[in-house]
Amino acid sequence: MKKTIFIAAVIILGGLLCDMFEGIHPLGVPLNTQMDDYFLAHALTDRSAQNVVTSMVFDFRGFDTLGEAAVLFTALSSIGALFRDGGKRE
Repeated sequence: MKKTIFIAAVIILGGLLCDMFEGIHPLGVPLNTQMDDYFLAHALTDRSAQNVVTSMVFDFRGFDTLGEAAVLFTALSSIGALFRDGGKRE
């Protein structure tokens, strides 16, 4: 009974795995969306940035970038606090 359940589970999971791999987007092939065209067309006019990547990072995703910088600063401050000498010198 246990062997039959195991074989059935392997077959079902194998089928699901094969179905999942068929739906994966191929590596190296860019996926074009309407948002890509919007950002390319409006980077200069909406954000006055000639570099589209700069306009994405600092204007369209500014709060996200600010949050990432805060997390990085917190991590670096914590590491600095862990490794500081503490002022005890003899």
